[in-house]
Amino acid sequence: MQKAVSITEQPVSVSVPVGYSFTLRCRAQGHTSLQYQWFCQYQSDCHLIPGATNQDLPITAEQTQLYTCRVNDLHRNVVFSDWVKVEVHQCVARGVPPQLWRGEPVIVLNPSEQWVEVGQPLQLQCAAMGVPAPSYQWYRNGNLLEQQKRKKLRITHTKASDSGTYLCCASNSHGERWSNAVDVHVGTCGSGKFFATDKIALLVGNNCYQHHPNLLAPVRDVFELSRLLEHLDFQVVSLLDLNKAEMATAVSGFLQLLGKGVYAIFYYAGHGYEHLGRNYMVPVDAPQPYAPENCISVQRILQKMQQRQTALNIILLDTCRKWYNPGCALSQVQPLEPWGNTVYGYSTSEDAEAYELQDGEFSSGIFMKYLKKHILQEKKVTHMLEDVLEDIGRDPLVTGKQVMEIKHTLKEARSLTDPICPSRAATEHRRHSKELPSRTVTFPCGLRVELRFLRLFSNLMFVCARPQPPLAHITEPQLLLQLAGTDAVAMQRENSLEHVETLLSLVYKREELDCVLQLCALQKMQTDVVLQLNLHYIQPSTKQKTCESLQTTLQKSLLRQFFSWRSDSQPDSQQAPACTGSVCLQDALTLSTDPKGQGPLSAGSGHSLPSSSPSNFSSEPEENDESDLGKLCLALLQTGPGQDRP
Repeated sequence: MQKAVSITEQPVSVSVPVGYSFTLRCRAQGHTSLQYQWFCQYQSDCHLIPGATNQDLPITAEQTQLYTCRVNDLHRNVVFSDWVKVEVHQCVARGVPPQLWRGEPVIVLNPSEQWVEVGQPLQLQCAAMGVPAPSYQWYRNGNLLEQQKRKKLRITHTKASDSGTYLCCASNSHGERWSNAVDVHVGTCGSGKFFATDKIALLVGNNCYQHHPNLLAPVRDVFELSRLLEHLDFQVVSLLDLNKAEMATAVSGFLQLLGKGVYAIFYYAGHGYEHLGRNYMVPVDAPQPYAPENCISVQRILQKMQQRQTALNIILLDTCRKWYNPGCALSQVQPLEPWGNTVYGYSTSEDAEAYELQDGEFSSGIFMKYLKKHILQEKKVTHMLEDVLEDIGRDPLVTGKQVMEIKHTLKEARSLTDPICPSRAATEHRRHSKELPSRTVTFPCGLRVELRFLRLFSNLMFVCARPQPPLAHITEPQLLLQLAGTDAVAMQRENSLEHVETLLSLVYKREELDCVLQLCALQKMQTDVVLQLNLHYIQPSTKQKTCESLQTTLQKSLLRQFFSWRSDSQPDSQQAPACTGSVCLQDALTLSTDPKGQGPLSAGSGHSLPSSSPSNFSSEPEENDESDLGKLCLALLQTGPGQDRP
């Protein structure tokens, strides 16, 4: 028997932003004329909508509510439509939905990475707008989860097998959209605490300037901070005396290594300035006077760090914050995203200078003097920096001259001591040796000499030559280690740093340092480096003084790979092999020796890191160029001898 009144078109649920206008539709058929009346329900209150007596109900979305339509004929036969939900999103990103939106799904809430203990509950959430309202389907490791068809994925008691990569598909009649993929770790690192997927730090210290007064503290400060961060399990690149092209290259490489969940630290010590809240670092080749286009913008670096979806971004600036060139216009820098993961630690307050403290052969910045005292503390980063601020404030040497300043948006209690819980892309082995494997060369007289390569900074190393136990047929052996080739000697003389050997003695045993040679500015190497070893000894049988020489070649491709740390973001085929805890020159150091004109001898073999292909980049000044800093990558490798920048 046919019903007196039947619904032929049910209204549909929608999910829309606040202020969005749309229409709910209901259609019915009956034996007589029909009357319509719409009702809405908010929380537990259901009421009639005055004047809503048409088939269509125009709505401007204000709050989430339920709606239904009553249809009756002249004989008082009544039927109600399905209840439908109008979900209203009160806060959505700018530009969402797009201007010509036709109702296709738009993701407004992505799930987030989770760490849970076995047996604990797990909840992931996804939300999307759409007309009609989207349906949801969850997947784990690409496999459909049959029972997970709601916005919220819930697992009451997790198992180890629940670990994996999750994502959600939102779909309606207009199409489908996929959420971001997130990793869920069950029983891996525990719950109730924060973790990093990796810890990456770039430290830059500029000491020797071409057109400005030289500084003393950055060498010691970068050295000490590097050792402390390695203790906290950071992978560290520490670089000294960079020109603008070299700083851009270093920053670009640093950014490429950042990814989701990473703790990232950028530290700079050197000349700098601030104007209207914008900070600039002064490269060693900046002219006098310098302008923004001669310098590197700190805020722009931080913007790029945020785009890598890092969990914690820390900028530590040990520079002056005075502005010396009011005639220069500022570059355009976009505001930072409100992600609540950024910390600024300034060594001094706005429009003030930062001071150095004389300490024997080296100077140390006041900021670093107290930072190294507190940085290993297991407490929220901002609380640790507050301890530093208080100590500086109590130092009578800088009272009224230097006061540290902290700015942050850190919404979570993240600490530098948080453990690393690597994502699946970051599970390869992390080694912590600070030097390359030693190599042994042999003189014609039979004396064997061990060569060790000792790293203090990522672009500065020492070559150490140690003779093995002396032979019976030679006495009073003496070794001399030097560079061969006038160009290499001139470059090293120009860039060498005084007193650095004092730092070397803090890391290595004294007996290892009898015969050492400093190799600095490794990023400037344009040719292979040839080391010459001269051996002087006396033959007991004849009492004759004898000298033997041999040469050892260090490949430039190895010396210039100062950025050879692991990158999670690269495909496996491009990943560098595991290297030292900070930066390495690679296990495969190829040596070729030529004792007294004899044929070349092989002393070690291996492979070097793959060299990156050159890239084009804009020649416009960095401060006036909105292109990605990544386009400046390998600018250093394109710099020829005698050039300050490409």
